[in-house]
Formats: sequence, C-alpha cells, structure tokens
Amino acid sequence: MQTFFVEIKCALGRTYEVASALAEAEIASEIYSIAGNYDILAKFYVSKETDIGHFVGEKVQVLPGIVDTRTIITFKAF
Repeated sequence: MQTFFVEIKCALGRTYEVASALAEAEIASEIYSIAGNYDILAKFYVSKETDIGHFVGEKVQVLPGIVDTRTIITFKAF
C-alpha cells in the first residue's frame, strides 16, 4: 500500500460540502479540517500499482468546490 495526503483548497463557503462529497466517495481514510493555506487534509491509501497523480486528478480534483490541491507523498512511517 502507498500512503499519501492531499491538502485541499475549497471555494469560499464550500468546505463542508467538499468534505461531505469526499466522505461519500469513500476514497479517503481520514478527512480533517485544517487552518492555513488549505481547508482540508485528507489521507489516502492506494495499492502499489495505483498512479497517485491519476488518482488525485480523476477521483479528488473532480469533486465540485475544489479550487486547488497539494499532494504529499510519504516514504516511511515511524
């Protein structure tokens, strides 16, 4: 399994709508509201064969209300 995080910037006033859509899609293992440059932090697990770039582009960025994303790929858990 590959683990990665996506920071999501939402259109003004649409953070809860985006978080709900992300939860309903059942693709993220955890979804957090955060402060700063982004509004949501989502944690994902995908198989080793999954292309993370395609996954984010085809499953996450297409959700209505998302303005921008930033993907953080992890290497090792301690």
